[in-house]
Amino acid sequence: MTYDRLVCANCASPVSEGRCRVCRASRERLQQQEGFLGGLSPVALIALLILLVAALALVAHQTV
Repeated sequence: MTYDRLVCANCASPVSEGRCRVCRASRERLQQQEGFLGGLSPVALIALLILLVAALALVAHQTV
C-alpha cells in the first residue's frame, strides 16, 4: 500500500504531507514496510509474473 492517497484520521490531511505526528508516524511505518518489490504497482507485478511463467515454459520446452 502506498501512503500518497491515505488520509489521516487525526488531522484529515494526506498522510504524505505529514502535517501531524500521527501522519509522520504512519508515513515512516509505511516507508519501512516497503520491501524488495514493495514499490512496484500491481500491474508491474503481474507483468513480471507473466514474463517469469513464459521464461519457465520456454526452458521446459527446450529441455524436452
